[in-house]
Amino acid sequence: MDKTPIYSAGNRVETPVYAHDVFKVSESGRAQIRSGQATTLPRDALALLVMLDGKRTVGDVEQSLSGLDPKALRQVLRSLLSANLVEEVSMAERGEVELDFGAFFAAAARANSSLGAETSAVEEAKKATPELDQKGYYVAIARQAVACVQGRRIDILIVEDDPDVVSLVTRILPAARFHVTSAANKAQSLARLNQMPSPELIILDVHLPDLNGFDLLARLKAHRVLKPIPVVMLTADAEPRSIARGLMHGADGYITKPFDSAALLKGVDAVLGL
Repeated sequence: MDKTPIYSAGNRVETPVYAHDVFKVSESGRAQIRSGQATTLPRDALALLVMLDGKRTVGDVEQSLSGLDPKALRQVLRSLLSANLVEEVSMAERGEVELDFGAFFAAAARANSSLGAETSAVEEAKKATPELDQKGYYVAIARQAVACVQGRRIDILIVEDDPDVVSLVTRILPAARFHVTSAANKAQSLARLNQMPSPELIILDVHLPDLNGFDLLARLKAHRVLKPIPVVMLTADAEPRSIARGLMHGADGYITKPFDSAALLKGVDAVLGL
């Protein structure tokens, strides 16, 4: 059975776009802008293309185009990405530390935030809080998995220091569908992230003995190789400020502690697009 990762470009319908992402216009995109009246792009797509300068985050652009719904804006951005009219700005181009595997936890993490990204996350957190209270989970970004992932087990890494929680998650997620491994600290997390293939979903606790979950999340979403992996925060802290912090750094979903079987399964399935 094909082991193409569920989050890979060949195995998803939509590309995840986070509030702190930064994109720039490609050479093909610049040709579209220069073509003026000859361009075939819709007005919204052309306006977004003109605004992307490789400096502002997606959150900044959302605030500038406040008349356009954020979901619609991100859909337009995904269409531009698919057409190769825009491209991601590399860490080196942004003047930030390139996080490779060897220096993953040792390197100083530069802030990926901006006022626009923070505002975008705060606004989304306001919507997320009642859903968390009602359903026990919230999904910010849902993948749409293609058929080749059906019928095989999906690799999940849970970063959690409480063995009882790890045991409970492992029991709830059916072994026929998921293969669950765990890491309880920084060293174990790094060891697993060095292994190939990478996990296809990370369930991440916030409070760990020698590691802050939000810090690990920020580093994951700043890493060019690990960034696409969906991350679901598993935490007892459902305060809007904490939710916003996770969303700003690229959390794909939230599950609150204590959790029940249905909430965990629905949250995982929704993020993976199953």
